[in-house]
Amino acid sequence: MAGYRQAAPAKINLALDILGRRPDGYHEMRMVMHAVSLCDAVFLEEAGEGFSLFAEGIVLPAGKTLEQRAAEAFFAALGRPMPGLRVTLEKKTPAYAGLGGGSADVAALLRLLREKYAPAMPREELEAVGGQIGSDVPFCIRGGAALAEGRGEVLTDLPPLPECRLVICKPDFDLPTGPMFARIRFDGSLPHPDVEGMVAALNRGDLNGMAKRTGNVFETVLELAERREIESIKEILLRRGALAAAMSGSGPAVFGIFVPDGDAAGAAEELKRRYAQVFEAKPVGRLMQDPVPCPPQGEPERIGS
Repeated sequence: MAGYRQAAPAKINLALDILGRRPDGYHEMRMVMHAVSLCDAVFLEEAGEGFSLFAEGIVLPAGKTLEQRAAEAFFAALGRPMPGLRVTLEKKTPAYAGLGGGSADVAALLRLLREKYAPAMPREELEAVGGQIGSDVPFCIRGGAALAEGRGEVLTDLPPLPECRLVICKPDFDLPTGPMFARIRFDGSLPHPDVEGMVAALNRGDLNGMAKRTGNVFETVLELAERREIESIKEILLRRGALAAAMSGSGPAVFGIFVPDGDAAGAAEELKRRYAQVFEAKPVGRLMQDPVPCPPQGEPERIGS
């Protein structure tokens, strides 16, 4: 039986603002997001019946996984029964890190399902299916750079980052998203990053201007020990020449942005002496048009026979 695979690039939040609570229980977000070459791989095969998911080295949740829910939603949108499917994840992106690893896996699966079963499905329809599963999934389907509003699913395409290199470091603790949102207080004291300035800098291709506006409101609600660890990582990145360093998503992964000939490799090596999960990466373009610069490539690749 033939199978297919696709890369599932992670994302970073160049700027992340939270505007308030919504009546539907979500939060009103305003973010600038970018796909990066740190990626998982998703493998898809037809099976006898049902849905099965395999991922070496991670504990899968009880009940229906996000991947199964995504597959069911996809075939419901097509108005046809779901065939038997076997999905295997090859994990590299850290979990509970603010890098969208789970959303990226779901997005890659949806791109594979579209390629195999509904190649004429518009990207917007596929993103709407993804939005039923998670707020970050539509962006992870699209990739590139985007302004994300609403709960994260309202996307406006932006030009990609100018040529640069990234270093991403996850400290040795997790910050699940739900409890981090619970820490946010809307009492007028919450600082807001300059998202408009970030958008303007990207539109004019100004890497330095963008770097000056990097910010994440979740950093303001870190507990003392968490804050010390995050600031320590940022200090190493900045000392090594990063133009900016910030936490991604709800954390705790931190990224640094370096000019192409900067000391990204030196920063990564220094961080690796203290942390187990350190990655060098590059920005990634649109995922349904552009190849993904990390193995396996973004276009589905036939495996097996």
